[in-house]
Amino acid sequence: MVSKLSDNQRSLKLAPLLQDGGWKLQSERDVIHKSFSFANFNCAFAFMTAVALQAEKMDHHPEWFNVYNRVDITLSTHGCQGLSSRDIDLATHIDEAAGKYISQN
Repeated sequence: MVSKLSDNQRSLKLAPLLQDGGWKLQSERDVIHKSFSFANFNCAFAFMTAVALQAEKMDHHPEWFNVYNRVDITLSTHGCQGLSSRDIDLATHIDEAAGKYISQN
């Protein structure tokens, strides 16, 4: 079973995503959230496809919302009802994928 991030893990692994990566904690849930903007729908959809393929491999799926060139993503681990290392790993992959598709603008 996956466990919630400890205080130490939050300091070491989560803090860089929050400080430098643009991810934000939400006050009402133990989740991280980030919005992405792309040049057009095709870039946004290609990004979502790349994330979906990785999420399926990880068996860890994001909550997301897409309108035209914008994609909003929320990550949390339902099994532990909060943030886990799986969210950190997926957020890192998401940021890498976004860099590929945002640079196509």
